Amino acid sequence: MTMARVAAVAAMAAGLAGCATIDRARERFVRIPDRCADQTVQIYFEPGAVEVTDEGRAVIRQAADEARGCTVGRVEVTGLSDAAGASDANLELSKRRAQSVTAALASAGLPAAEFRVAAAGETGAATADGSTTPLRRRADVVLRMSRD
Repeated sequence: MTMARVAAVAAMAAGLAGCATIDRARERFVRIPDRCADQTVQIYFEPGAVEVTDEGRAVIRQAADEARGCTVGRVEVTGLSDAAGASDANLELSKRRAQSVTAALASAGLPAAEFRVAAAGETGAATADGSTTPLRRRADVVLRMSRD
């Protein structure tokens, strides 16, 4: 083997060793997210509706799939509504939305957990100028999870 080849092989080996060192350094600084960390999802509804949409069911299925293998200590479901209509009707609408999402979570195979269901009605649904916020037509779901 010529001296030039020996030098080339040595340089390549040093370069590859440097890659291994970089990989080890990256492992110390790059954290993989905890698979069983708390998760929050939002399920949106059509105006005046309480039925979970196909898109909402897909979000619920994904959340249930991600929760498999984790301990789900508690599930918090809060129904919301916009400010269109009477306050008492909006409170009832938000209750029914929360119940609908809770049933969909159970049928999606979410691991057994304590459920806390609440309704906020239209509280906080109007902007400062009095207009309604349509993104309030939803239910917020928080999965409180930990590793098995």
